[in-house]
Amino acid sequence: MVRSLFAACLLFFGCSESLAATTGLFPLAPQPSATPWPTQEWARGPLPRSFDRTSLANLLGVVERYDPYLQQTREVVVIWRGRLVAEAYASGFGPNTRLVSWSMAKSINQALVGIAARKGLLNPDQPMPNAAYTATDPHGRVTWRQWLNMVDGMDFHEDGAKRIEDNDSADMLYGAGRFDIAGYAARLPMAHPPGTVWNYNSAGMDLVASSLGQVVAPHESRPAVRRAAMTRFMNAELFQRIGMHSAHVEFDPAGTAILASLVYATAGDFAKFGYLYLRDGTWDGQRILPSGWVDFARRKNPADNSDTYGAGWWIVPADSSKKPYDSDIPPQAPRDMFYADGHDGQHIFVVPSKDLVIVRLGVTYSANGSAAIGRWVTSIINLFPNR
Repeated sequence: MVRSLFAACLLFFGCSESLAATTGLFPLAPQPSATPWPTQEWARGPLPRSFDRTSLANLLGVVERYDPYLQQTREVVVIWRGRLVAEAYASGFGPNTRLVSWSMAKSINQALVGIAARKGLLNPDQPMPNAAYTATDPHGRVTWRQWLNMVDGMDFHEDGAKRIEDNDSADMLYGAGRFDIAGYAARLPMAHPPGTVWNYNSAGMDLVASSLGQVVAPHESRPAVRRAAMTRFMNAELFQRIGMHSAHVEFDPAGTAILASLVYATAGDFAKFGYLYLRDGTWDGQRILPSGWVDFARRKNPADNSDTYGAGWWIVPADSSKKPYDSDIPPQAPRDMFYADGHDGQHIFVVPSKDLVIVRLGVTYSANGSAAIGRWVTSIINLFPNR
């Protein structure tokens, strides 16, 4: 029985220690014994000894001014060794101000699928069912894991779209799909065999959220009931357990949680979510995510054309190839860092080698803004000692 359970762990999730050893992933540290879990609030702590406080103050000073590259930085939170060591807020914003996640929601979506898998509600290596598919729909052959890796094969255009009219994500959220995002996504054609090509896909993540809603409330088609059931699941299994008390998820009129883009929370609560991943999916002595699920998030997807995306999280490529386009993270950044990335510069940076989580929320829409954020956060990260 023990052997079969261990085999299932390897097959479905991977075991954290073995995956870290075999793939070169930096080990994730346990909670420091003298540090309280931030379920209610973050404990405050000192910066490291001999720390360059002047440089940190200058870097956090972007909240006080408009920067030509970063533009508006509204909220910054820095967590080191489990304690809040620095924070900064622009005028009109503060610790209780909720801001939108944009695509950081995809990382939360990945967590919720993992929780459902841990509870035995789904198998991530089986095809993901969805009521929006037709009986012969090729989408029905794509596994949960492939959707999360964005190697689903769907013909979806978002990154690289030159005009708003060509952006499928905009059409899904604000155009033809706005009343039923999963229905819109399910009608998109397939362009590649599943598992072969990586393509950034918000529609796929909304399909995942729709399928997750059907797992949580099986055989239920009434939007209000599906919404209520999904809200209870998210609150009870994730948000309340890690103290994300400010978290709010938007739904479409069909009852699908918009978990590709629309979660609202404070910077401190987004930091709690990042901290869950820094601590390998455990919280206060309990496992929230399955063993190995964080390693799945931060391990490169299986497609040859991508080395900057894991599963619901972005990763730093091991070398300089940076496929399919340049990474926004400079070479000076720790290679073990992984991060949630949202439109207009929303980020949760997780750095295991530094025992560090940094959240940056704001409005950065310039052409070089993402690279500027990468340089800015790398400057902060490199002020901290290695673990």
